[in-house]
Amino acid sequence: MSLNPRMTQWAGRAVWLIGASTGIGRATASRLHALGAQVFVSARNEAALQAFVAQHPGSVAVPLDVVDAASVRLASQRVREQAHRGQLDMVVYCAGYYKPMRAQDFDLGEALRHQHINYDGALHVLDAVLPGLLQQGGGHISLVASVAGFRGLPKALAYGPTKAALNSLAETLYLDLNPQGIGVSVVNPGFVATPMTAHNDFSMPALLTPEQAALEMVAGWEAGAFEIHFPRRFTLWLKLLRHLPHALYFPAVRRVTGQ
Repeated sequence: MSLNPRMTQWAGRAVWLIGASTGIGRATASRLHALGAQVFVSARNEAALQAFVAQHPGSVAVPLDVVDAASVRLASQRVREQAHRGQLDMVVYCAGYYKPMRAQDFDLGEALRHQHINYDGALHVLDAVLPGLLQQGGGHISLVASVAGFRGLPKALAYGPTKAALNSLAETLYLDLNPQGIGVSVVNPGFVATPMTAHNDFSMPALLTPEQAALEMVAGWEAGAFEIHFPRRFTLWLKLLRHLPHALYFPAVRRVTGQ
């Protein structure tokens, strides 16, 4: 069942991807560019954005810092000014930060950095784009979260809660914005080979490339899905674990992870 309008025609659509200098964001921007979308790419790393533009003629680099609300608002204004028809068709928030953390090594500064980038940055983007989307009565917002937000996991003390927050945010946004004709989706990837997951010192089952992740995301948007999760051979098991009572879940996680 489609919960959002299907986005099957990308030619000429204005898509803004925040967090597009590497990994999933960059691969998705490349895929949408190949499908004919007018792609705007944002991140702090301006050199990486310019390299993307050089490889993808017609795309536009809009540097920003997601933790700076004023920077995001200025970038949003620049995107809208250059977008075809002066409107945005899709905004994808894929900026993210990850560093493994356990309670024995709790670091407040690192925990807050996760919050500022993974969650507060999404709020800054909403502040910048929601008035325009509501005025035009259409568009789509997609938040890239993670299966790490499904339930508590070892070493995800700083990262997991921010991704859980994005899932809750997306659900609430959907309830408010769907009647206004605005699509909302949340993306929950499993393990994807990116600079972020390079921190992991454990085996990552069902590891995907960023390009594979991009294909899954685009397919989900084209199908009108609300939640896009992949690879399903991995994520469906995690979804089942969500329904276990705590007395069974905690021992199961310790047994599987060895943590």
